[in-house]
Amino acid sequence: MEGSLTARDRVGLQDFVLLEAYTSESAFLENLRKRFHENLIYTYIGTLLVSVNPYKELGIYTKKQMDIYMGVNLFELPPHIYALADNVYRTMLTESNNHFILISGESGAGKTEASKKILQFYAVSCPSTKLMDNVRDRLLLSNPVLEAFGNAKTLKNDNSSRFGKYMDIQFDHVGGAVGGHILSYLLEKSRVVHQNHGERNFHIFYQLVEGGEEDLLRWLGLQRNCQQYSYLVQGECAKVSSINDKTDWKTVRKALTVIEFSESNVESLFAIIASVLHLGNVKFIADSREDRNIYTNGQSQLLLLGIPTQVIQVGLTHRKIAARSEEVLSPFTIDHAVYARDALAKAIYGRTFTWLVNMLNESLANKDSSRKTVIGLLDIYGFEVFNVNSFEQFCINYCNEKLQQLFIQLTLKSEQEEYEMEGIEWEPVPYFNNKIICDLVEEKFKGIIAVLDEECLRPGEATDMTFLEKLEEKMAGHPHFITHKLADQKTRKTLERGDFRLLHYAGEVTYCVDHVLTIFHLQVMRQSKNAIVQLCFPTTEPDSKKRPETVATQFKSSLVGLTEILMSKEPWYVRCIKPNEGKQPGSFDDVLVRHQVKYLGLMEHLRVRRAGFAYRRRYQIFLQRYKPLCPDTWPNWKGTAAEGVQCLVKHLGFKPDEYKMGRTKIFIRHPRTLFATEDAFEVCKHELATRIQAKYKGYRVKGHYMRQREAATTIETCWRGLKARRERQKRAWAVKVIKKFIKGFMTRNQPVSVDNSEYLDYVRQNYLTRLKESLPKTVLDQNTWLTPPPIMKEVSRLRMYLNSGAHVVLHLQIKGLTSSLFKGRKENYPHSVSRPFVDTRIIISFHAFPQYSVPVVKYDRNGFRPRFRQLIYTGTAAYLVEEAKIKQRVQFNQLKGVSVSNLSDNFFILHIQSEDIKQKGDLVLQCDHIFEALTKLCLVANKENCINVVQGSIKFDIQPGREGFVDFKSGQETMIYRAKNGHLMVV
Repeated sequence: MEGSLTARDRVGLQDFVLLEAYTSESAFLENLRKRFHENLIYTYIGTLLVSVNPYKELGIYTKKQMDIYMGVNLFELPPHIYALADNVYRTMLTESNNHFILISGESGAGKTEASKKILQFYAVSCPSTKLMDNVRDRLLLSNPVLEAFGNAKTLKNDNSSRFGKYMDIQFDHVGGAVGGHILSYLLEKSRVVHQNHGERNFHIFYQLVEGGEEDLLRWLGLQRNCQQYSYLVQGECAKVSSINDKTDWKTVRKALTVIEFSESNVESLFAIIASVLHLGNVKFIADSREDRNIYTNGQSQLLLLGIPTQVIQVGLTHRKIAARSEEVLSPFTIDHAVYARDALAKAIYGRTFTWLVNMLNESLANKDSSRKTVIGLLDIYGFEVFNVNSFEQFCINYCNEKLQQLFIQLTLKSEQEEYEMEGIEWEPVPYFNNKIICDLVEEKFKGIIAVLDEECLRPGEATDMTFLEKLEEKMAGHPHFITHKLADQKTRKTLERGDFRLLHYAGEVTYCVDHVLTIFHLQVMRQSKNAIVQLCFPTTEPDSKKRPETVATQFKSSLVGLTEILMSKEPWYVRCIKPNEGKQPGSFDDVLVRHQVKYLGLMEHLRVRRAGFAYRRRYQIFLQRYKPLCPDTWPNWKGTAAEGVQCLVKHLGFKPDEYKMGRTKIFIRHPRTLFATEDAFEVCKHELATRIQAKYKGYRVKGHYMRQREAATTIETCWRGLKARRERQKRAWAVKVIKKFIKGFMTRNQPVSVDNSEYLDYVRQNYLTRLKESLPKTVLDQNTWLTPPPIMKEVSRLRMYLNSGAHVVLHLQIKGLTSSLFKGRKENYPHSVSRPFVDTRIIISFHAFPQYSVPVVKYDRNGFRPRFRQLIYTGTAAYLVEEAKIKQRVQFNQLKGVSVSNLSDNFFILHIQSEDIKQKGDLVLQCDHIFEALTKLCLVANKENCINVVQGSIKFDIQPGREGFVDFKSGQETMIYRAKNGHLMVV
């Protein structure tokens, strides 16, 4: 928190306690406005959290944000709902006591969302087991169920809670959520039968009609059209852009499944909701003949409740009157019948809502009887004043007055306890004690509720006006009570919190006597076969023998019970504020916010927190932050934290009346003293940063230099060692080589052995080196060869071979021609080098003198069928012969060339020059002695350049003007076949 003070002029203060003008509403609003426009919606007043609804997504509720705020002190990070939730949780675990969080504010201020965020935080931060995860899911999913049945669209909020909710979350000794319990207060039942313009009924009605399955709607007798139901159209806004009833319906159905509502209970529940809608469509007409009223429609649909038709008809049109020992049915007037119908609808829905809350409590109940600690969430309606205020609003404002009284008491108590604990003298705090307001409403025999009960019980017709007259008679002199009549008699003041003035309230007496009109209805409802209705209207409930309490008295009693619950727990507060009426992001209405600040009692709370001292911190934290400001405490203080703080404030020049030293904390009276300290710390931080940077840079540079010097020394040492080792190895190698040379020379004429092998290798190498520089012009030149040493026997044998005769020389010349034609161009050439060539491969009788003959396989031009043939070369032509019969003659002067592939196959193609279409085309031949046959062809035909080595496919002429192809590719297995494209494929 202290770190944010440097930007206080721009973004305001994180804690209102540090406001210098803490009694000024304008200063309070200005700080709130600054933070709101910077999207900082949370601000503290001590441990109280003020939340302003931004009406937009801010991205501050992610899992990452939750992790940041887990286990952090309340003032270590900027204000946040997660910070409050985490501190409540950790305090509960540390102190093993119970706590509650009171969330209050006007409708639309964000109370429900704040409650959701707290539940979501606990769902993530608490320990996780299968049981705890189950409880967590039920706690989270209880919200959409309660919102569906208890929330509605109002003029101020599209998802306004129309009931008060207190939820206990139970934790075990390790902090795991193991159960929960919900209490509901003052459901706005009047909304079931009436909505103001621009408002809606409870969400569940619209969700059922818009999202219900077709089979369900058919069984319930409902149409998918809200305009068909009287209870849903009075506000004239059944459709709302910000609400998706179909999606919400699916969420509610899923939630009911997870919470383990049985299918029969779900069916009974929706049957009740549908019956309320049908009940609203019941119409009444007068029957002058029998002097009674009957309804004209809706009867069959009401059978969903399992009540006989005749009983329903009588129940809606008559009432029972006790006459001596008999009960007589008296018909209603139309007005009374409509009123009784609406009263019945409200009673059915109200009791069903109570049953729903009880079922949720059964689902959330903790079965373990061991002691548990509790965190309560109280989401309560805020103090509001409208032009016309209902009886519910009267109770809401009364509730807020009671909570404000409790709030001030607990705040004063906690402040006073802290002062006493620290040994600081407590200074009385001036504040408005609203006990006089609470007494005005609840005092026995004299309060507004007592007068209301009295008016309901007196004989005769009780109306709003008779009730108002009674109030004016009994309370005319009260300083905080006024009506229109009394206002005309005295100066009319502005309505403020703390004044219950009946200028705008209406409907109290009518609301409180609903039970009188529904006694007969209770007897009718008890005949229902619906399981939930049977539980909501038990037969053991008292009828007319004992008059039940009025609604106001019931609410007063429940409020007393709530106060007792809260008094037994440690309080934490979230005050929600609505910045504008139009739900517009970035809009801050000063007048509206000022009213809420007043209604929420924020100024009173601030005055209590500022009683005497604005700022307090533990000695350790204060000393740790500000110790650089004093040379004696920087960088480390040797004594106790309290002594260090005393030394520090003395150095800073604090005056005696500006601070007090408690047992564990320092208390600073004025914010300006803290601001001056923080500003001095900000200057000191820059000086410290400069000094630290200088020291660090020197340290870095020195360290770098030392590392470089050490590295250089290491490298030098390693290099010297390496050079010495290399020199030693070099000398050892030289000695070894010289020894071997001498020994090899001495044994040079002996057989090859270990001793002379290297010397003999040297002799060979030396001879070959000299031979390289004076090679003979040709291998066959016998006179220019260098004389080899005795070891070079191979060279001697070569010379002897060359002297053996002319046919050997001719054979080598032919081999040399083959090498020039195929070396490095055809894959299988190396295998042919060692195989000697012969003059001819076949002895055959031929009409001309054959110079060479060899067996071949000839492939037909059409179909590529193989034919065994003999290939014969004469001096002028090549002949293809089958058993001495000439099949084809190729004159050497007509031979265009020969094509072979670069692979290891034995195919070659003779390309023949021909222009006669009747003449045969090129020859496709396969020969096992391909290199010999083609070399002989080059020599006989005198065409050494006619051989063409081709990669891939070879094109040839089947006949003049018609082409064929032979495709070659590598493979593991040799195959020759005709491909689908008509080509000859050679693999």
